[in-house]
Amino acid sequence: MDRSTDEAAIRRMFEALGEAWSREGASAVERFYTPDSDYVTFDGSWLRGREANRRVHEELFAGVLAGTRLVGEIEGVRFLGPDTAVVVSTGAVLWPWQTSAPASRRSRQTLVVVRGDDGRWRIASFQNTRVQRLPPSDSLFMRLFVAVLRFRLALWRRRHPEALAS
Repeated sequence: MDRSTDEAAIRRMFEALGEAWSREGASAVERFYTPDSDYVTFDGSWLRGREANRRVHEELFAGVLAGTRLVGEIEGVRFLGPDTAVVVSTGAVLWPWQTSAPASRRSRQTLVVVRGDDGRWRIASFQNTRVQRLPPSDSLFMRLFVAVLRFRLALWRRRHPEALAS
């Protein structure tokens, strides 16, 4: 089945969300999210429902997000059915003086999008995770981290020999 038309519509919706961010702020949430949507923020907060999402973003746009732009790109779209898709994207919020996002501010998002009765794609779930690269496995930090983990595991095994029997 050719899903190129649906994928193009999803990509347009994603682009429109970024454009609406700077023009409309929190009111854009109304158009792009389902009423019962879930939004997990980069700090792990879970906003349940479009109204909670709008309310939190209203506060953010009145403060720290004032004047910001949302930039991002879809990395992949995978259809789970005729009216549901998983979208993975990477993006960032830019301050007014920035032209590109520093690596430390990039986030990866996983969206579940659904097609409504009106034919429009909306976000039913949005998970936002800050991209944080781990240090190389041979770095001093990681070698020390692994040594501490092995030490703690050895202590735990000594105190819980019954766990080794199974």
